[in-house]
Amino acid sequence: MPEAGLAEAFGVTEEARAKINLALHVTGQRADGYHLLDMLVTFADCGDRLGFLPAQADAFTLSGPFGETLAGDGGSNLVLLARDLLRETVGALAFPVHIHLQKNLPIASGIGGGSADAAATLRGLMRLWGMSLPVESLAGLALKLGADVPMCLESRPLIARGIGERIEAVPDLPAFAMVLANPLKGVSTPEVFRRLAAKNNPVLHLAPGLSGTSGWLTAIGLARNDLEAPARELVPEITMISQMLQASGALITRMSGSGATCFGIFASMAAAKEAASALHGERPDWYVQATETVSGGM
Repeated sequence: MPEAGLAEAFGVTEEARAKINLALHVTGQRADGYHLLDMLVTFADCGDRLGFLPAQADAFTLSGPFGETLAGDGGSNLVLLARDLLRETVGALAFPVHIHLQKNLPIASGIGGGSADAAATLRGLMRLWGMSLPVESLAGLALKLGADVPMCLESRPLIARGIGERIEAVPDLPAFAMVLANPLKGVSTPEVFRRLAAKNNPVLHLAPGLSGTSGWLTAIGLARNDLEAPARELVPEITMISQMLQASGALITRMSGSGATCFGIFASMAAAKEAASALHGERPDWYVQATETVSGGM
C-alpha cells in the first residue's frame, strides 16, 4: 500500500523508524542470562509504517516488500502482542481495531524492525483510543515486549545501558547521511552472543561536551560493536558489505545490533544516494537504502 494510500485509509498512522546502533558495547552478563550493554542509538527516516482504524472486530493486515515474510508469524507478531498488552492494561477504552503494517524493513536484521513496530503500535493505539499512560507505566509495558522497545518508543538519539531500559537522551547528536545494507540473511542473536569471546568489555565512554559532526564522527569511530566479529563468522557477507561501503566513500562503517545490517556514514545525502545506487546495481539481491538519521534536536 503506498504511503498516501495508508494515510487516506487509516485515520491514525505511525512511523516505525529503523533503529541504528552507532555503538554497542557488551559490558557484562546478569545472573538471569541477559547481557549488559552500553549503546549509542539513533533512528533513521526510513522504516515501517502502521495504520490504525476502529473496526467491528480486531483485524491485522500486511503489505510492503517484507510483509509476506512476516505473515507466518501468527501470535508471535510483536504488533499483536503490543495491542493485546495495552488492551489488557486500559480495559474498556480499547475498542476493536484494524491495524495495517507496511513492512519495509527486513526481518531480524539488527535495526529494530519488530521492536519499532511494537512501539509504534503502543503510540498509535493510545492516539486512536484517546488515552495516555504515565511515562513510567508506558516504559514498563514497552520493556515487557522486549529490551529494544523502550528505545524505539523514544525514536530519538539516545544512550541505553543495562539491558536497554536505562535511557538517556543525546540532544547534541547530529543527523547523518547513511546507507543501510543487508544481505537478506538472518542472524541468530542468541548464537551471536554465544560466540562472543568476552562478555566483560570496556564501557562506552563519550567525552563530555561533544559537538558538531566532526566531533561526533571521531567519537563514533573510537567506539565499536562487540557483536560484529561473531556475526561475521556466521554471515561472511557482513565483511563484504563493510568493504563495499568503505570503497564507496563511507567515513565510518559498522554493523548495527546483532546484524546483519551494516551502515556507512557519508559526507552528504548526495554521496549516500550515489553509493546506494552503485551498491544496489552490484547486488540487487540485497536490501540497500540511502537514508538520513534524525538529530538529537528533532
